[in-house]
Amino acid sequence: QVQLVESGGGSVQAGGSLRLSCAVSADTSTTYYTGWFRQAPGNKREGVVVMDPRGSTIYEESVKGRFTLSKDNAENILYLQMNRLAPEDTAMYYCAAGDMGPPFAILGRAYLDPSLVDYWGQGTQVTVSS
Repeated sequence: QVQLVESGGGSVQAGGSLRLSCAVSADTSTTYYTGWFRQAPGNKREGVVVMDPRGSTIYEESVKGRFTLSKDNAENILYLQMNRLAPEDTAMYYCAAGDMGPPFAILGRAYLDPSLVDYWGQGTQVTVSS
């Protein structure tokens, strides 16, 4: 079982920054990948970035170079630093976790597919105004 609690959403002007946090409580007997997904009104949920247990990451193309996923292993907290935010980044952001299957080197960007996720947080809203 995995429990995920997000915080840090809010409103910001275009070009600004926000940092999202996700406290992860997990059964250590199972290995998980973790990450962030988002869903804008009228759109499908999409993967933003995922991290495997080794710390390797896969980013969605539109956020590369702007967003950074990191993890405090001592506190088991995921951080998503979002810089140079744009109005198209406006969405509900969800922390997520899933059972780790084949390594990132094999499945790669497939891990950005929301259908593979097993656990979801409650979501935190990010709004970027122009």
